[in-house]
Amino acid sequence: MQSNCIYTYKMIIQRKLASHLQNMLKQFPVVSLTGPRQSGKTTLLKNVFPNYQYFNLERIDLREMILTDPMGFLRSTGPEVIFDEAQNVPELFSYIQVISDERNTPGQYILSGSQSFLLNERISQSLAGRVNINHLLPFDITELTILKNQNICQTILNGFYPRLYDYQIAANDFYPSYLQTYIERDVRTLKAVENLNTFSRFLGLCAGRIGQVLNLTSLANDAGIAVNTAKSWLSLLESSFIIYQLQPYYRNFNKRLIKSPKLYFYDTGVACSLLRLVSPEMVSTHYLYGALFENLVISEIIKYQIHSGKRPVVYYWRESNGLEIDCIIEKGNKEIIALEIKVGQTFNKDYLKNLRNFPQNDQTIQKKLIYSGDQNTTISDVQLLNWNNFSIFLQETF
Repeated sequence: MQSNCIYTYKMIIQRKLASHLQNMLKQFPVVSLTGPRQSGKTTLLKNVFPNYQYFNLERIDLREMILTDPMGFLRSTGPEVIFDEAQNVPELFSYIQVISDERNTPGQYILSGSQSFLLNERISQSLAGRVNINHLLPFDITELTILKNQNICQTILNGFYPRLYDYQIAANDFYPSYLQTYIERDVRTLKAVENLNTFSRFLGLCAGRIGQVLNLTSLANDAGIAVNTAKSWLSLLESSFIIYQLQPYYRNFNKRLIKSPKLYFYDTGVACSLLRLVSPEMVSTHYLYGALFENLVISEIIKYQIHSGKRPVVYYWRESNGLEIDCIIEKGNKEIIALEIKVGQTFNKDYLKNLRNFPQNDQTIQKKLIYSGDQNTTISDVQLLNWNNFSIFLQETF
């Protein structure tokens, strides 16, 4: 019997993406699931699709057996098969195309992998038009309800990777090993990254620029690499779900705007580890505390949309004169949400300044402020939201 619930050591977690995957398997012959390592992909697939045969292509012996007779292997297994770490056997994809076309039925194969930059490349080469692409990120706040009354600094420090909550692992024990594994296993596979020490330093420099408009030249100079190398490495980090480049919003507005993206991390726990933060107290006194809270809010908006099977429609607004809105959420051609993010617990009227000066056009603009205080109210035309009610905002918005 299928279940959307993922059972962990001490709790039951329902992954939002599960129902979307079930729906897509009714429409497509092949469904792919990528995401960072340890985000819960294998656990989700085994629990939600127990009737599917499961093959982990990390196993060398299994890969050799499949490659001996790929077509014979696929015919013998029949439909409803999960291939985990499928990017390890790219030769299999063309055979999957042939078999799935012959059967012409939905729900035949699930392809999963952590090296999404390799998996997606191989999907586009052999399975374009036949596969529905999905991403599973670490828990979002609506899935991990135990965070509702947790200290914000502790939430930022812990991040949302399932293993921390499954086995009660401290963040400063989990993330250094996680990052080392990511660099040594995933990054090492790419010939474009030859010096892993330089790449590690580059990753740390990215963490120091959370919430800032990207200056590629400055970042490259500080890392001691060429601008084109920095651009390539940022693309690698984004495709492997480490960082997110938030693009500026400029449609329908005529004033001159900043056109470069801002840097954020998909998970604040990863960012805190790179910044050498090991306690909530260190988070609360760090010069990037406000940026980390901003990162937390924006990454939750992005994760919620992705886990709902949607493409993120999240941007930021910044004019050349300095007027800035932290987050713009596009709800349609004629409706946007302008969201300011402040870490302070005590409301300050200056928090509303940019929202009040936000230019009006032919769109409907909902103005909202999220902060770490405890009030939920409306001041003028701006709705105040406290962090503990943020999950409600996500569910009502998307």
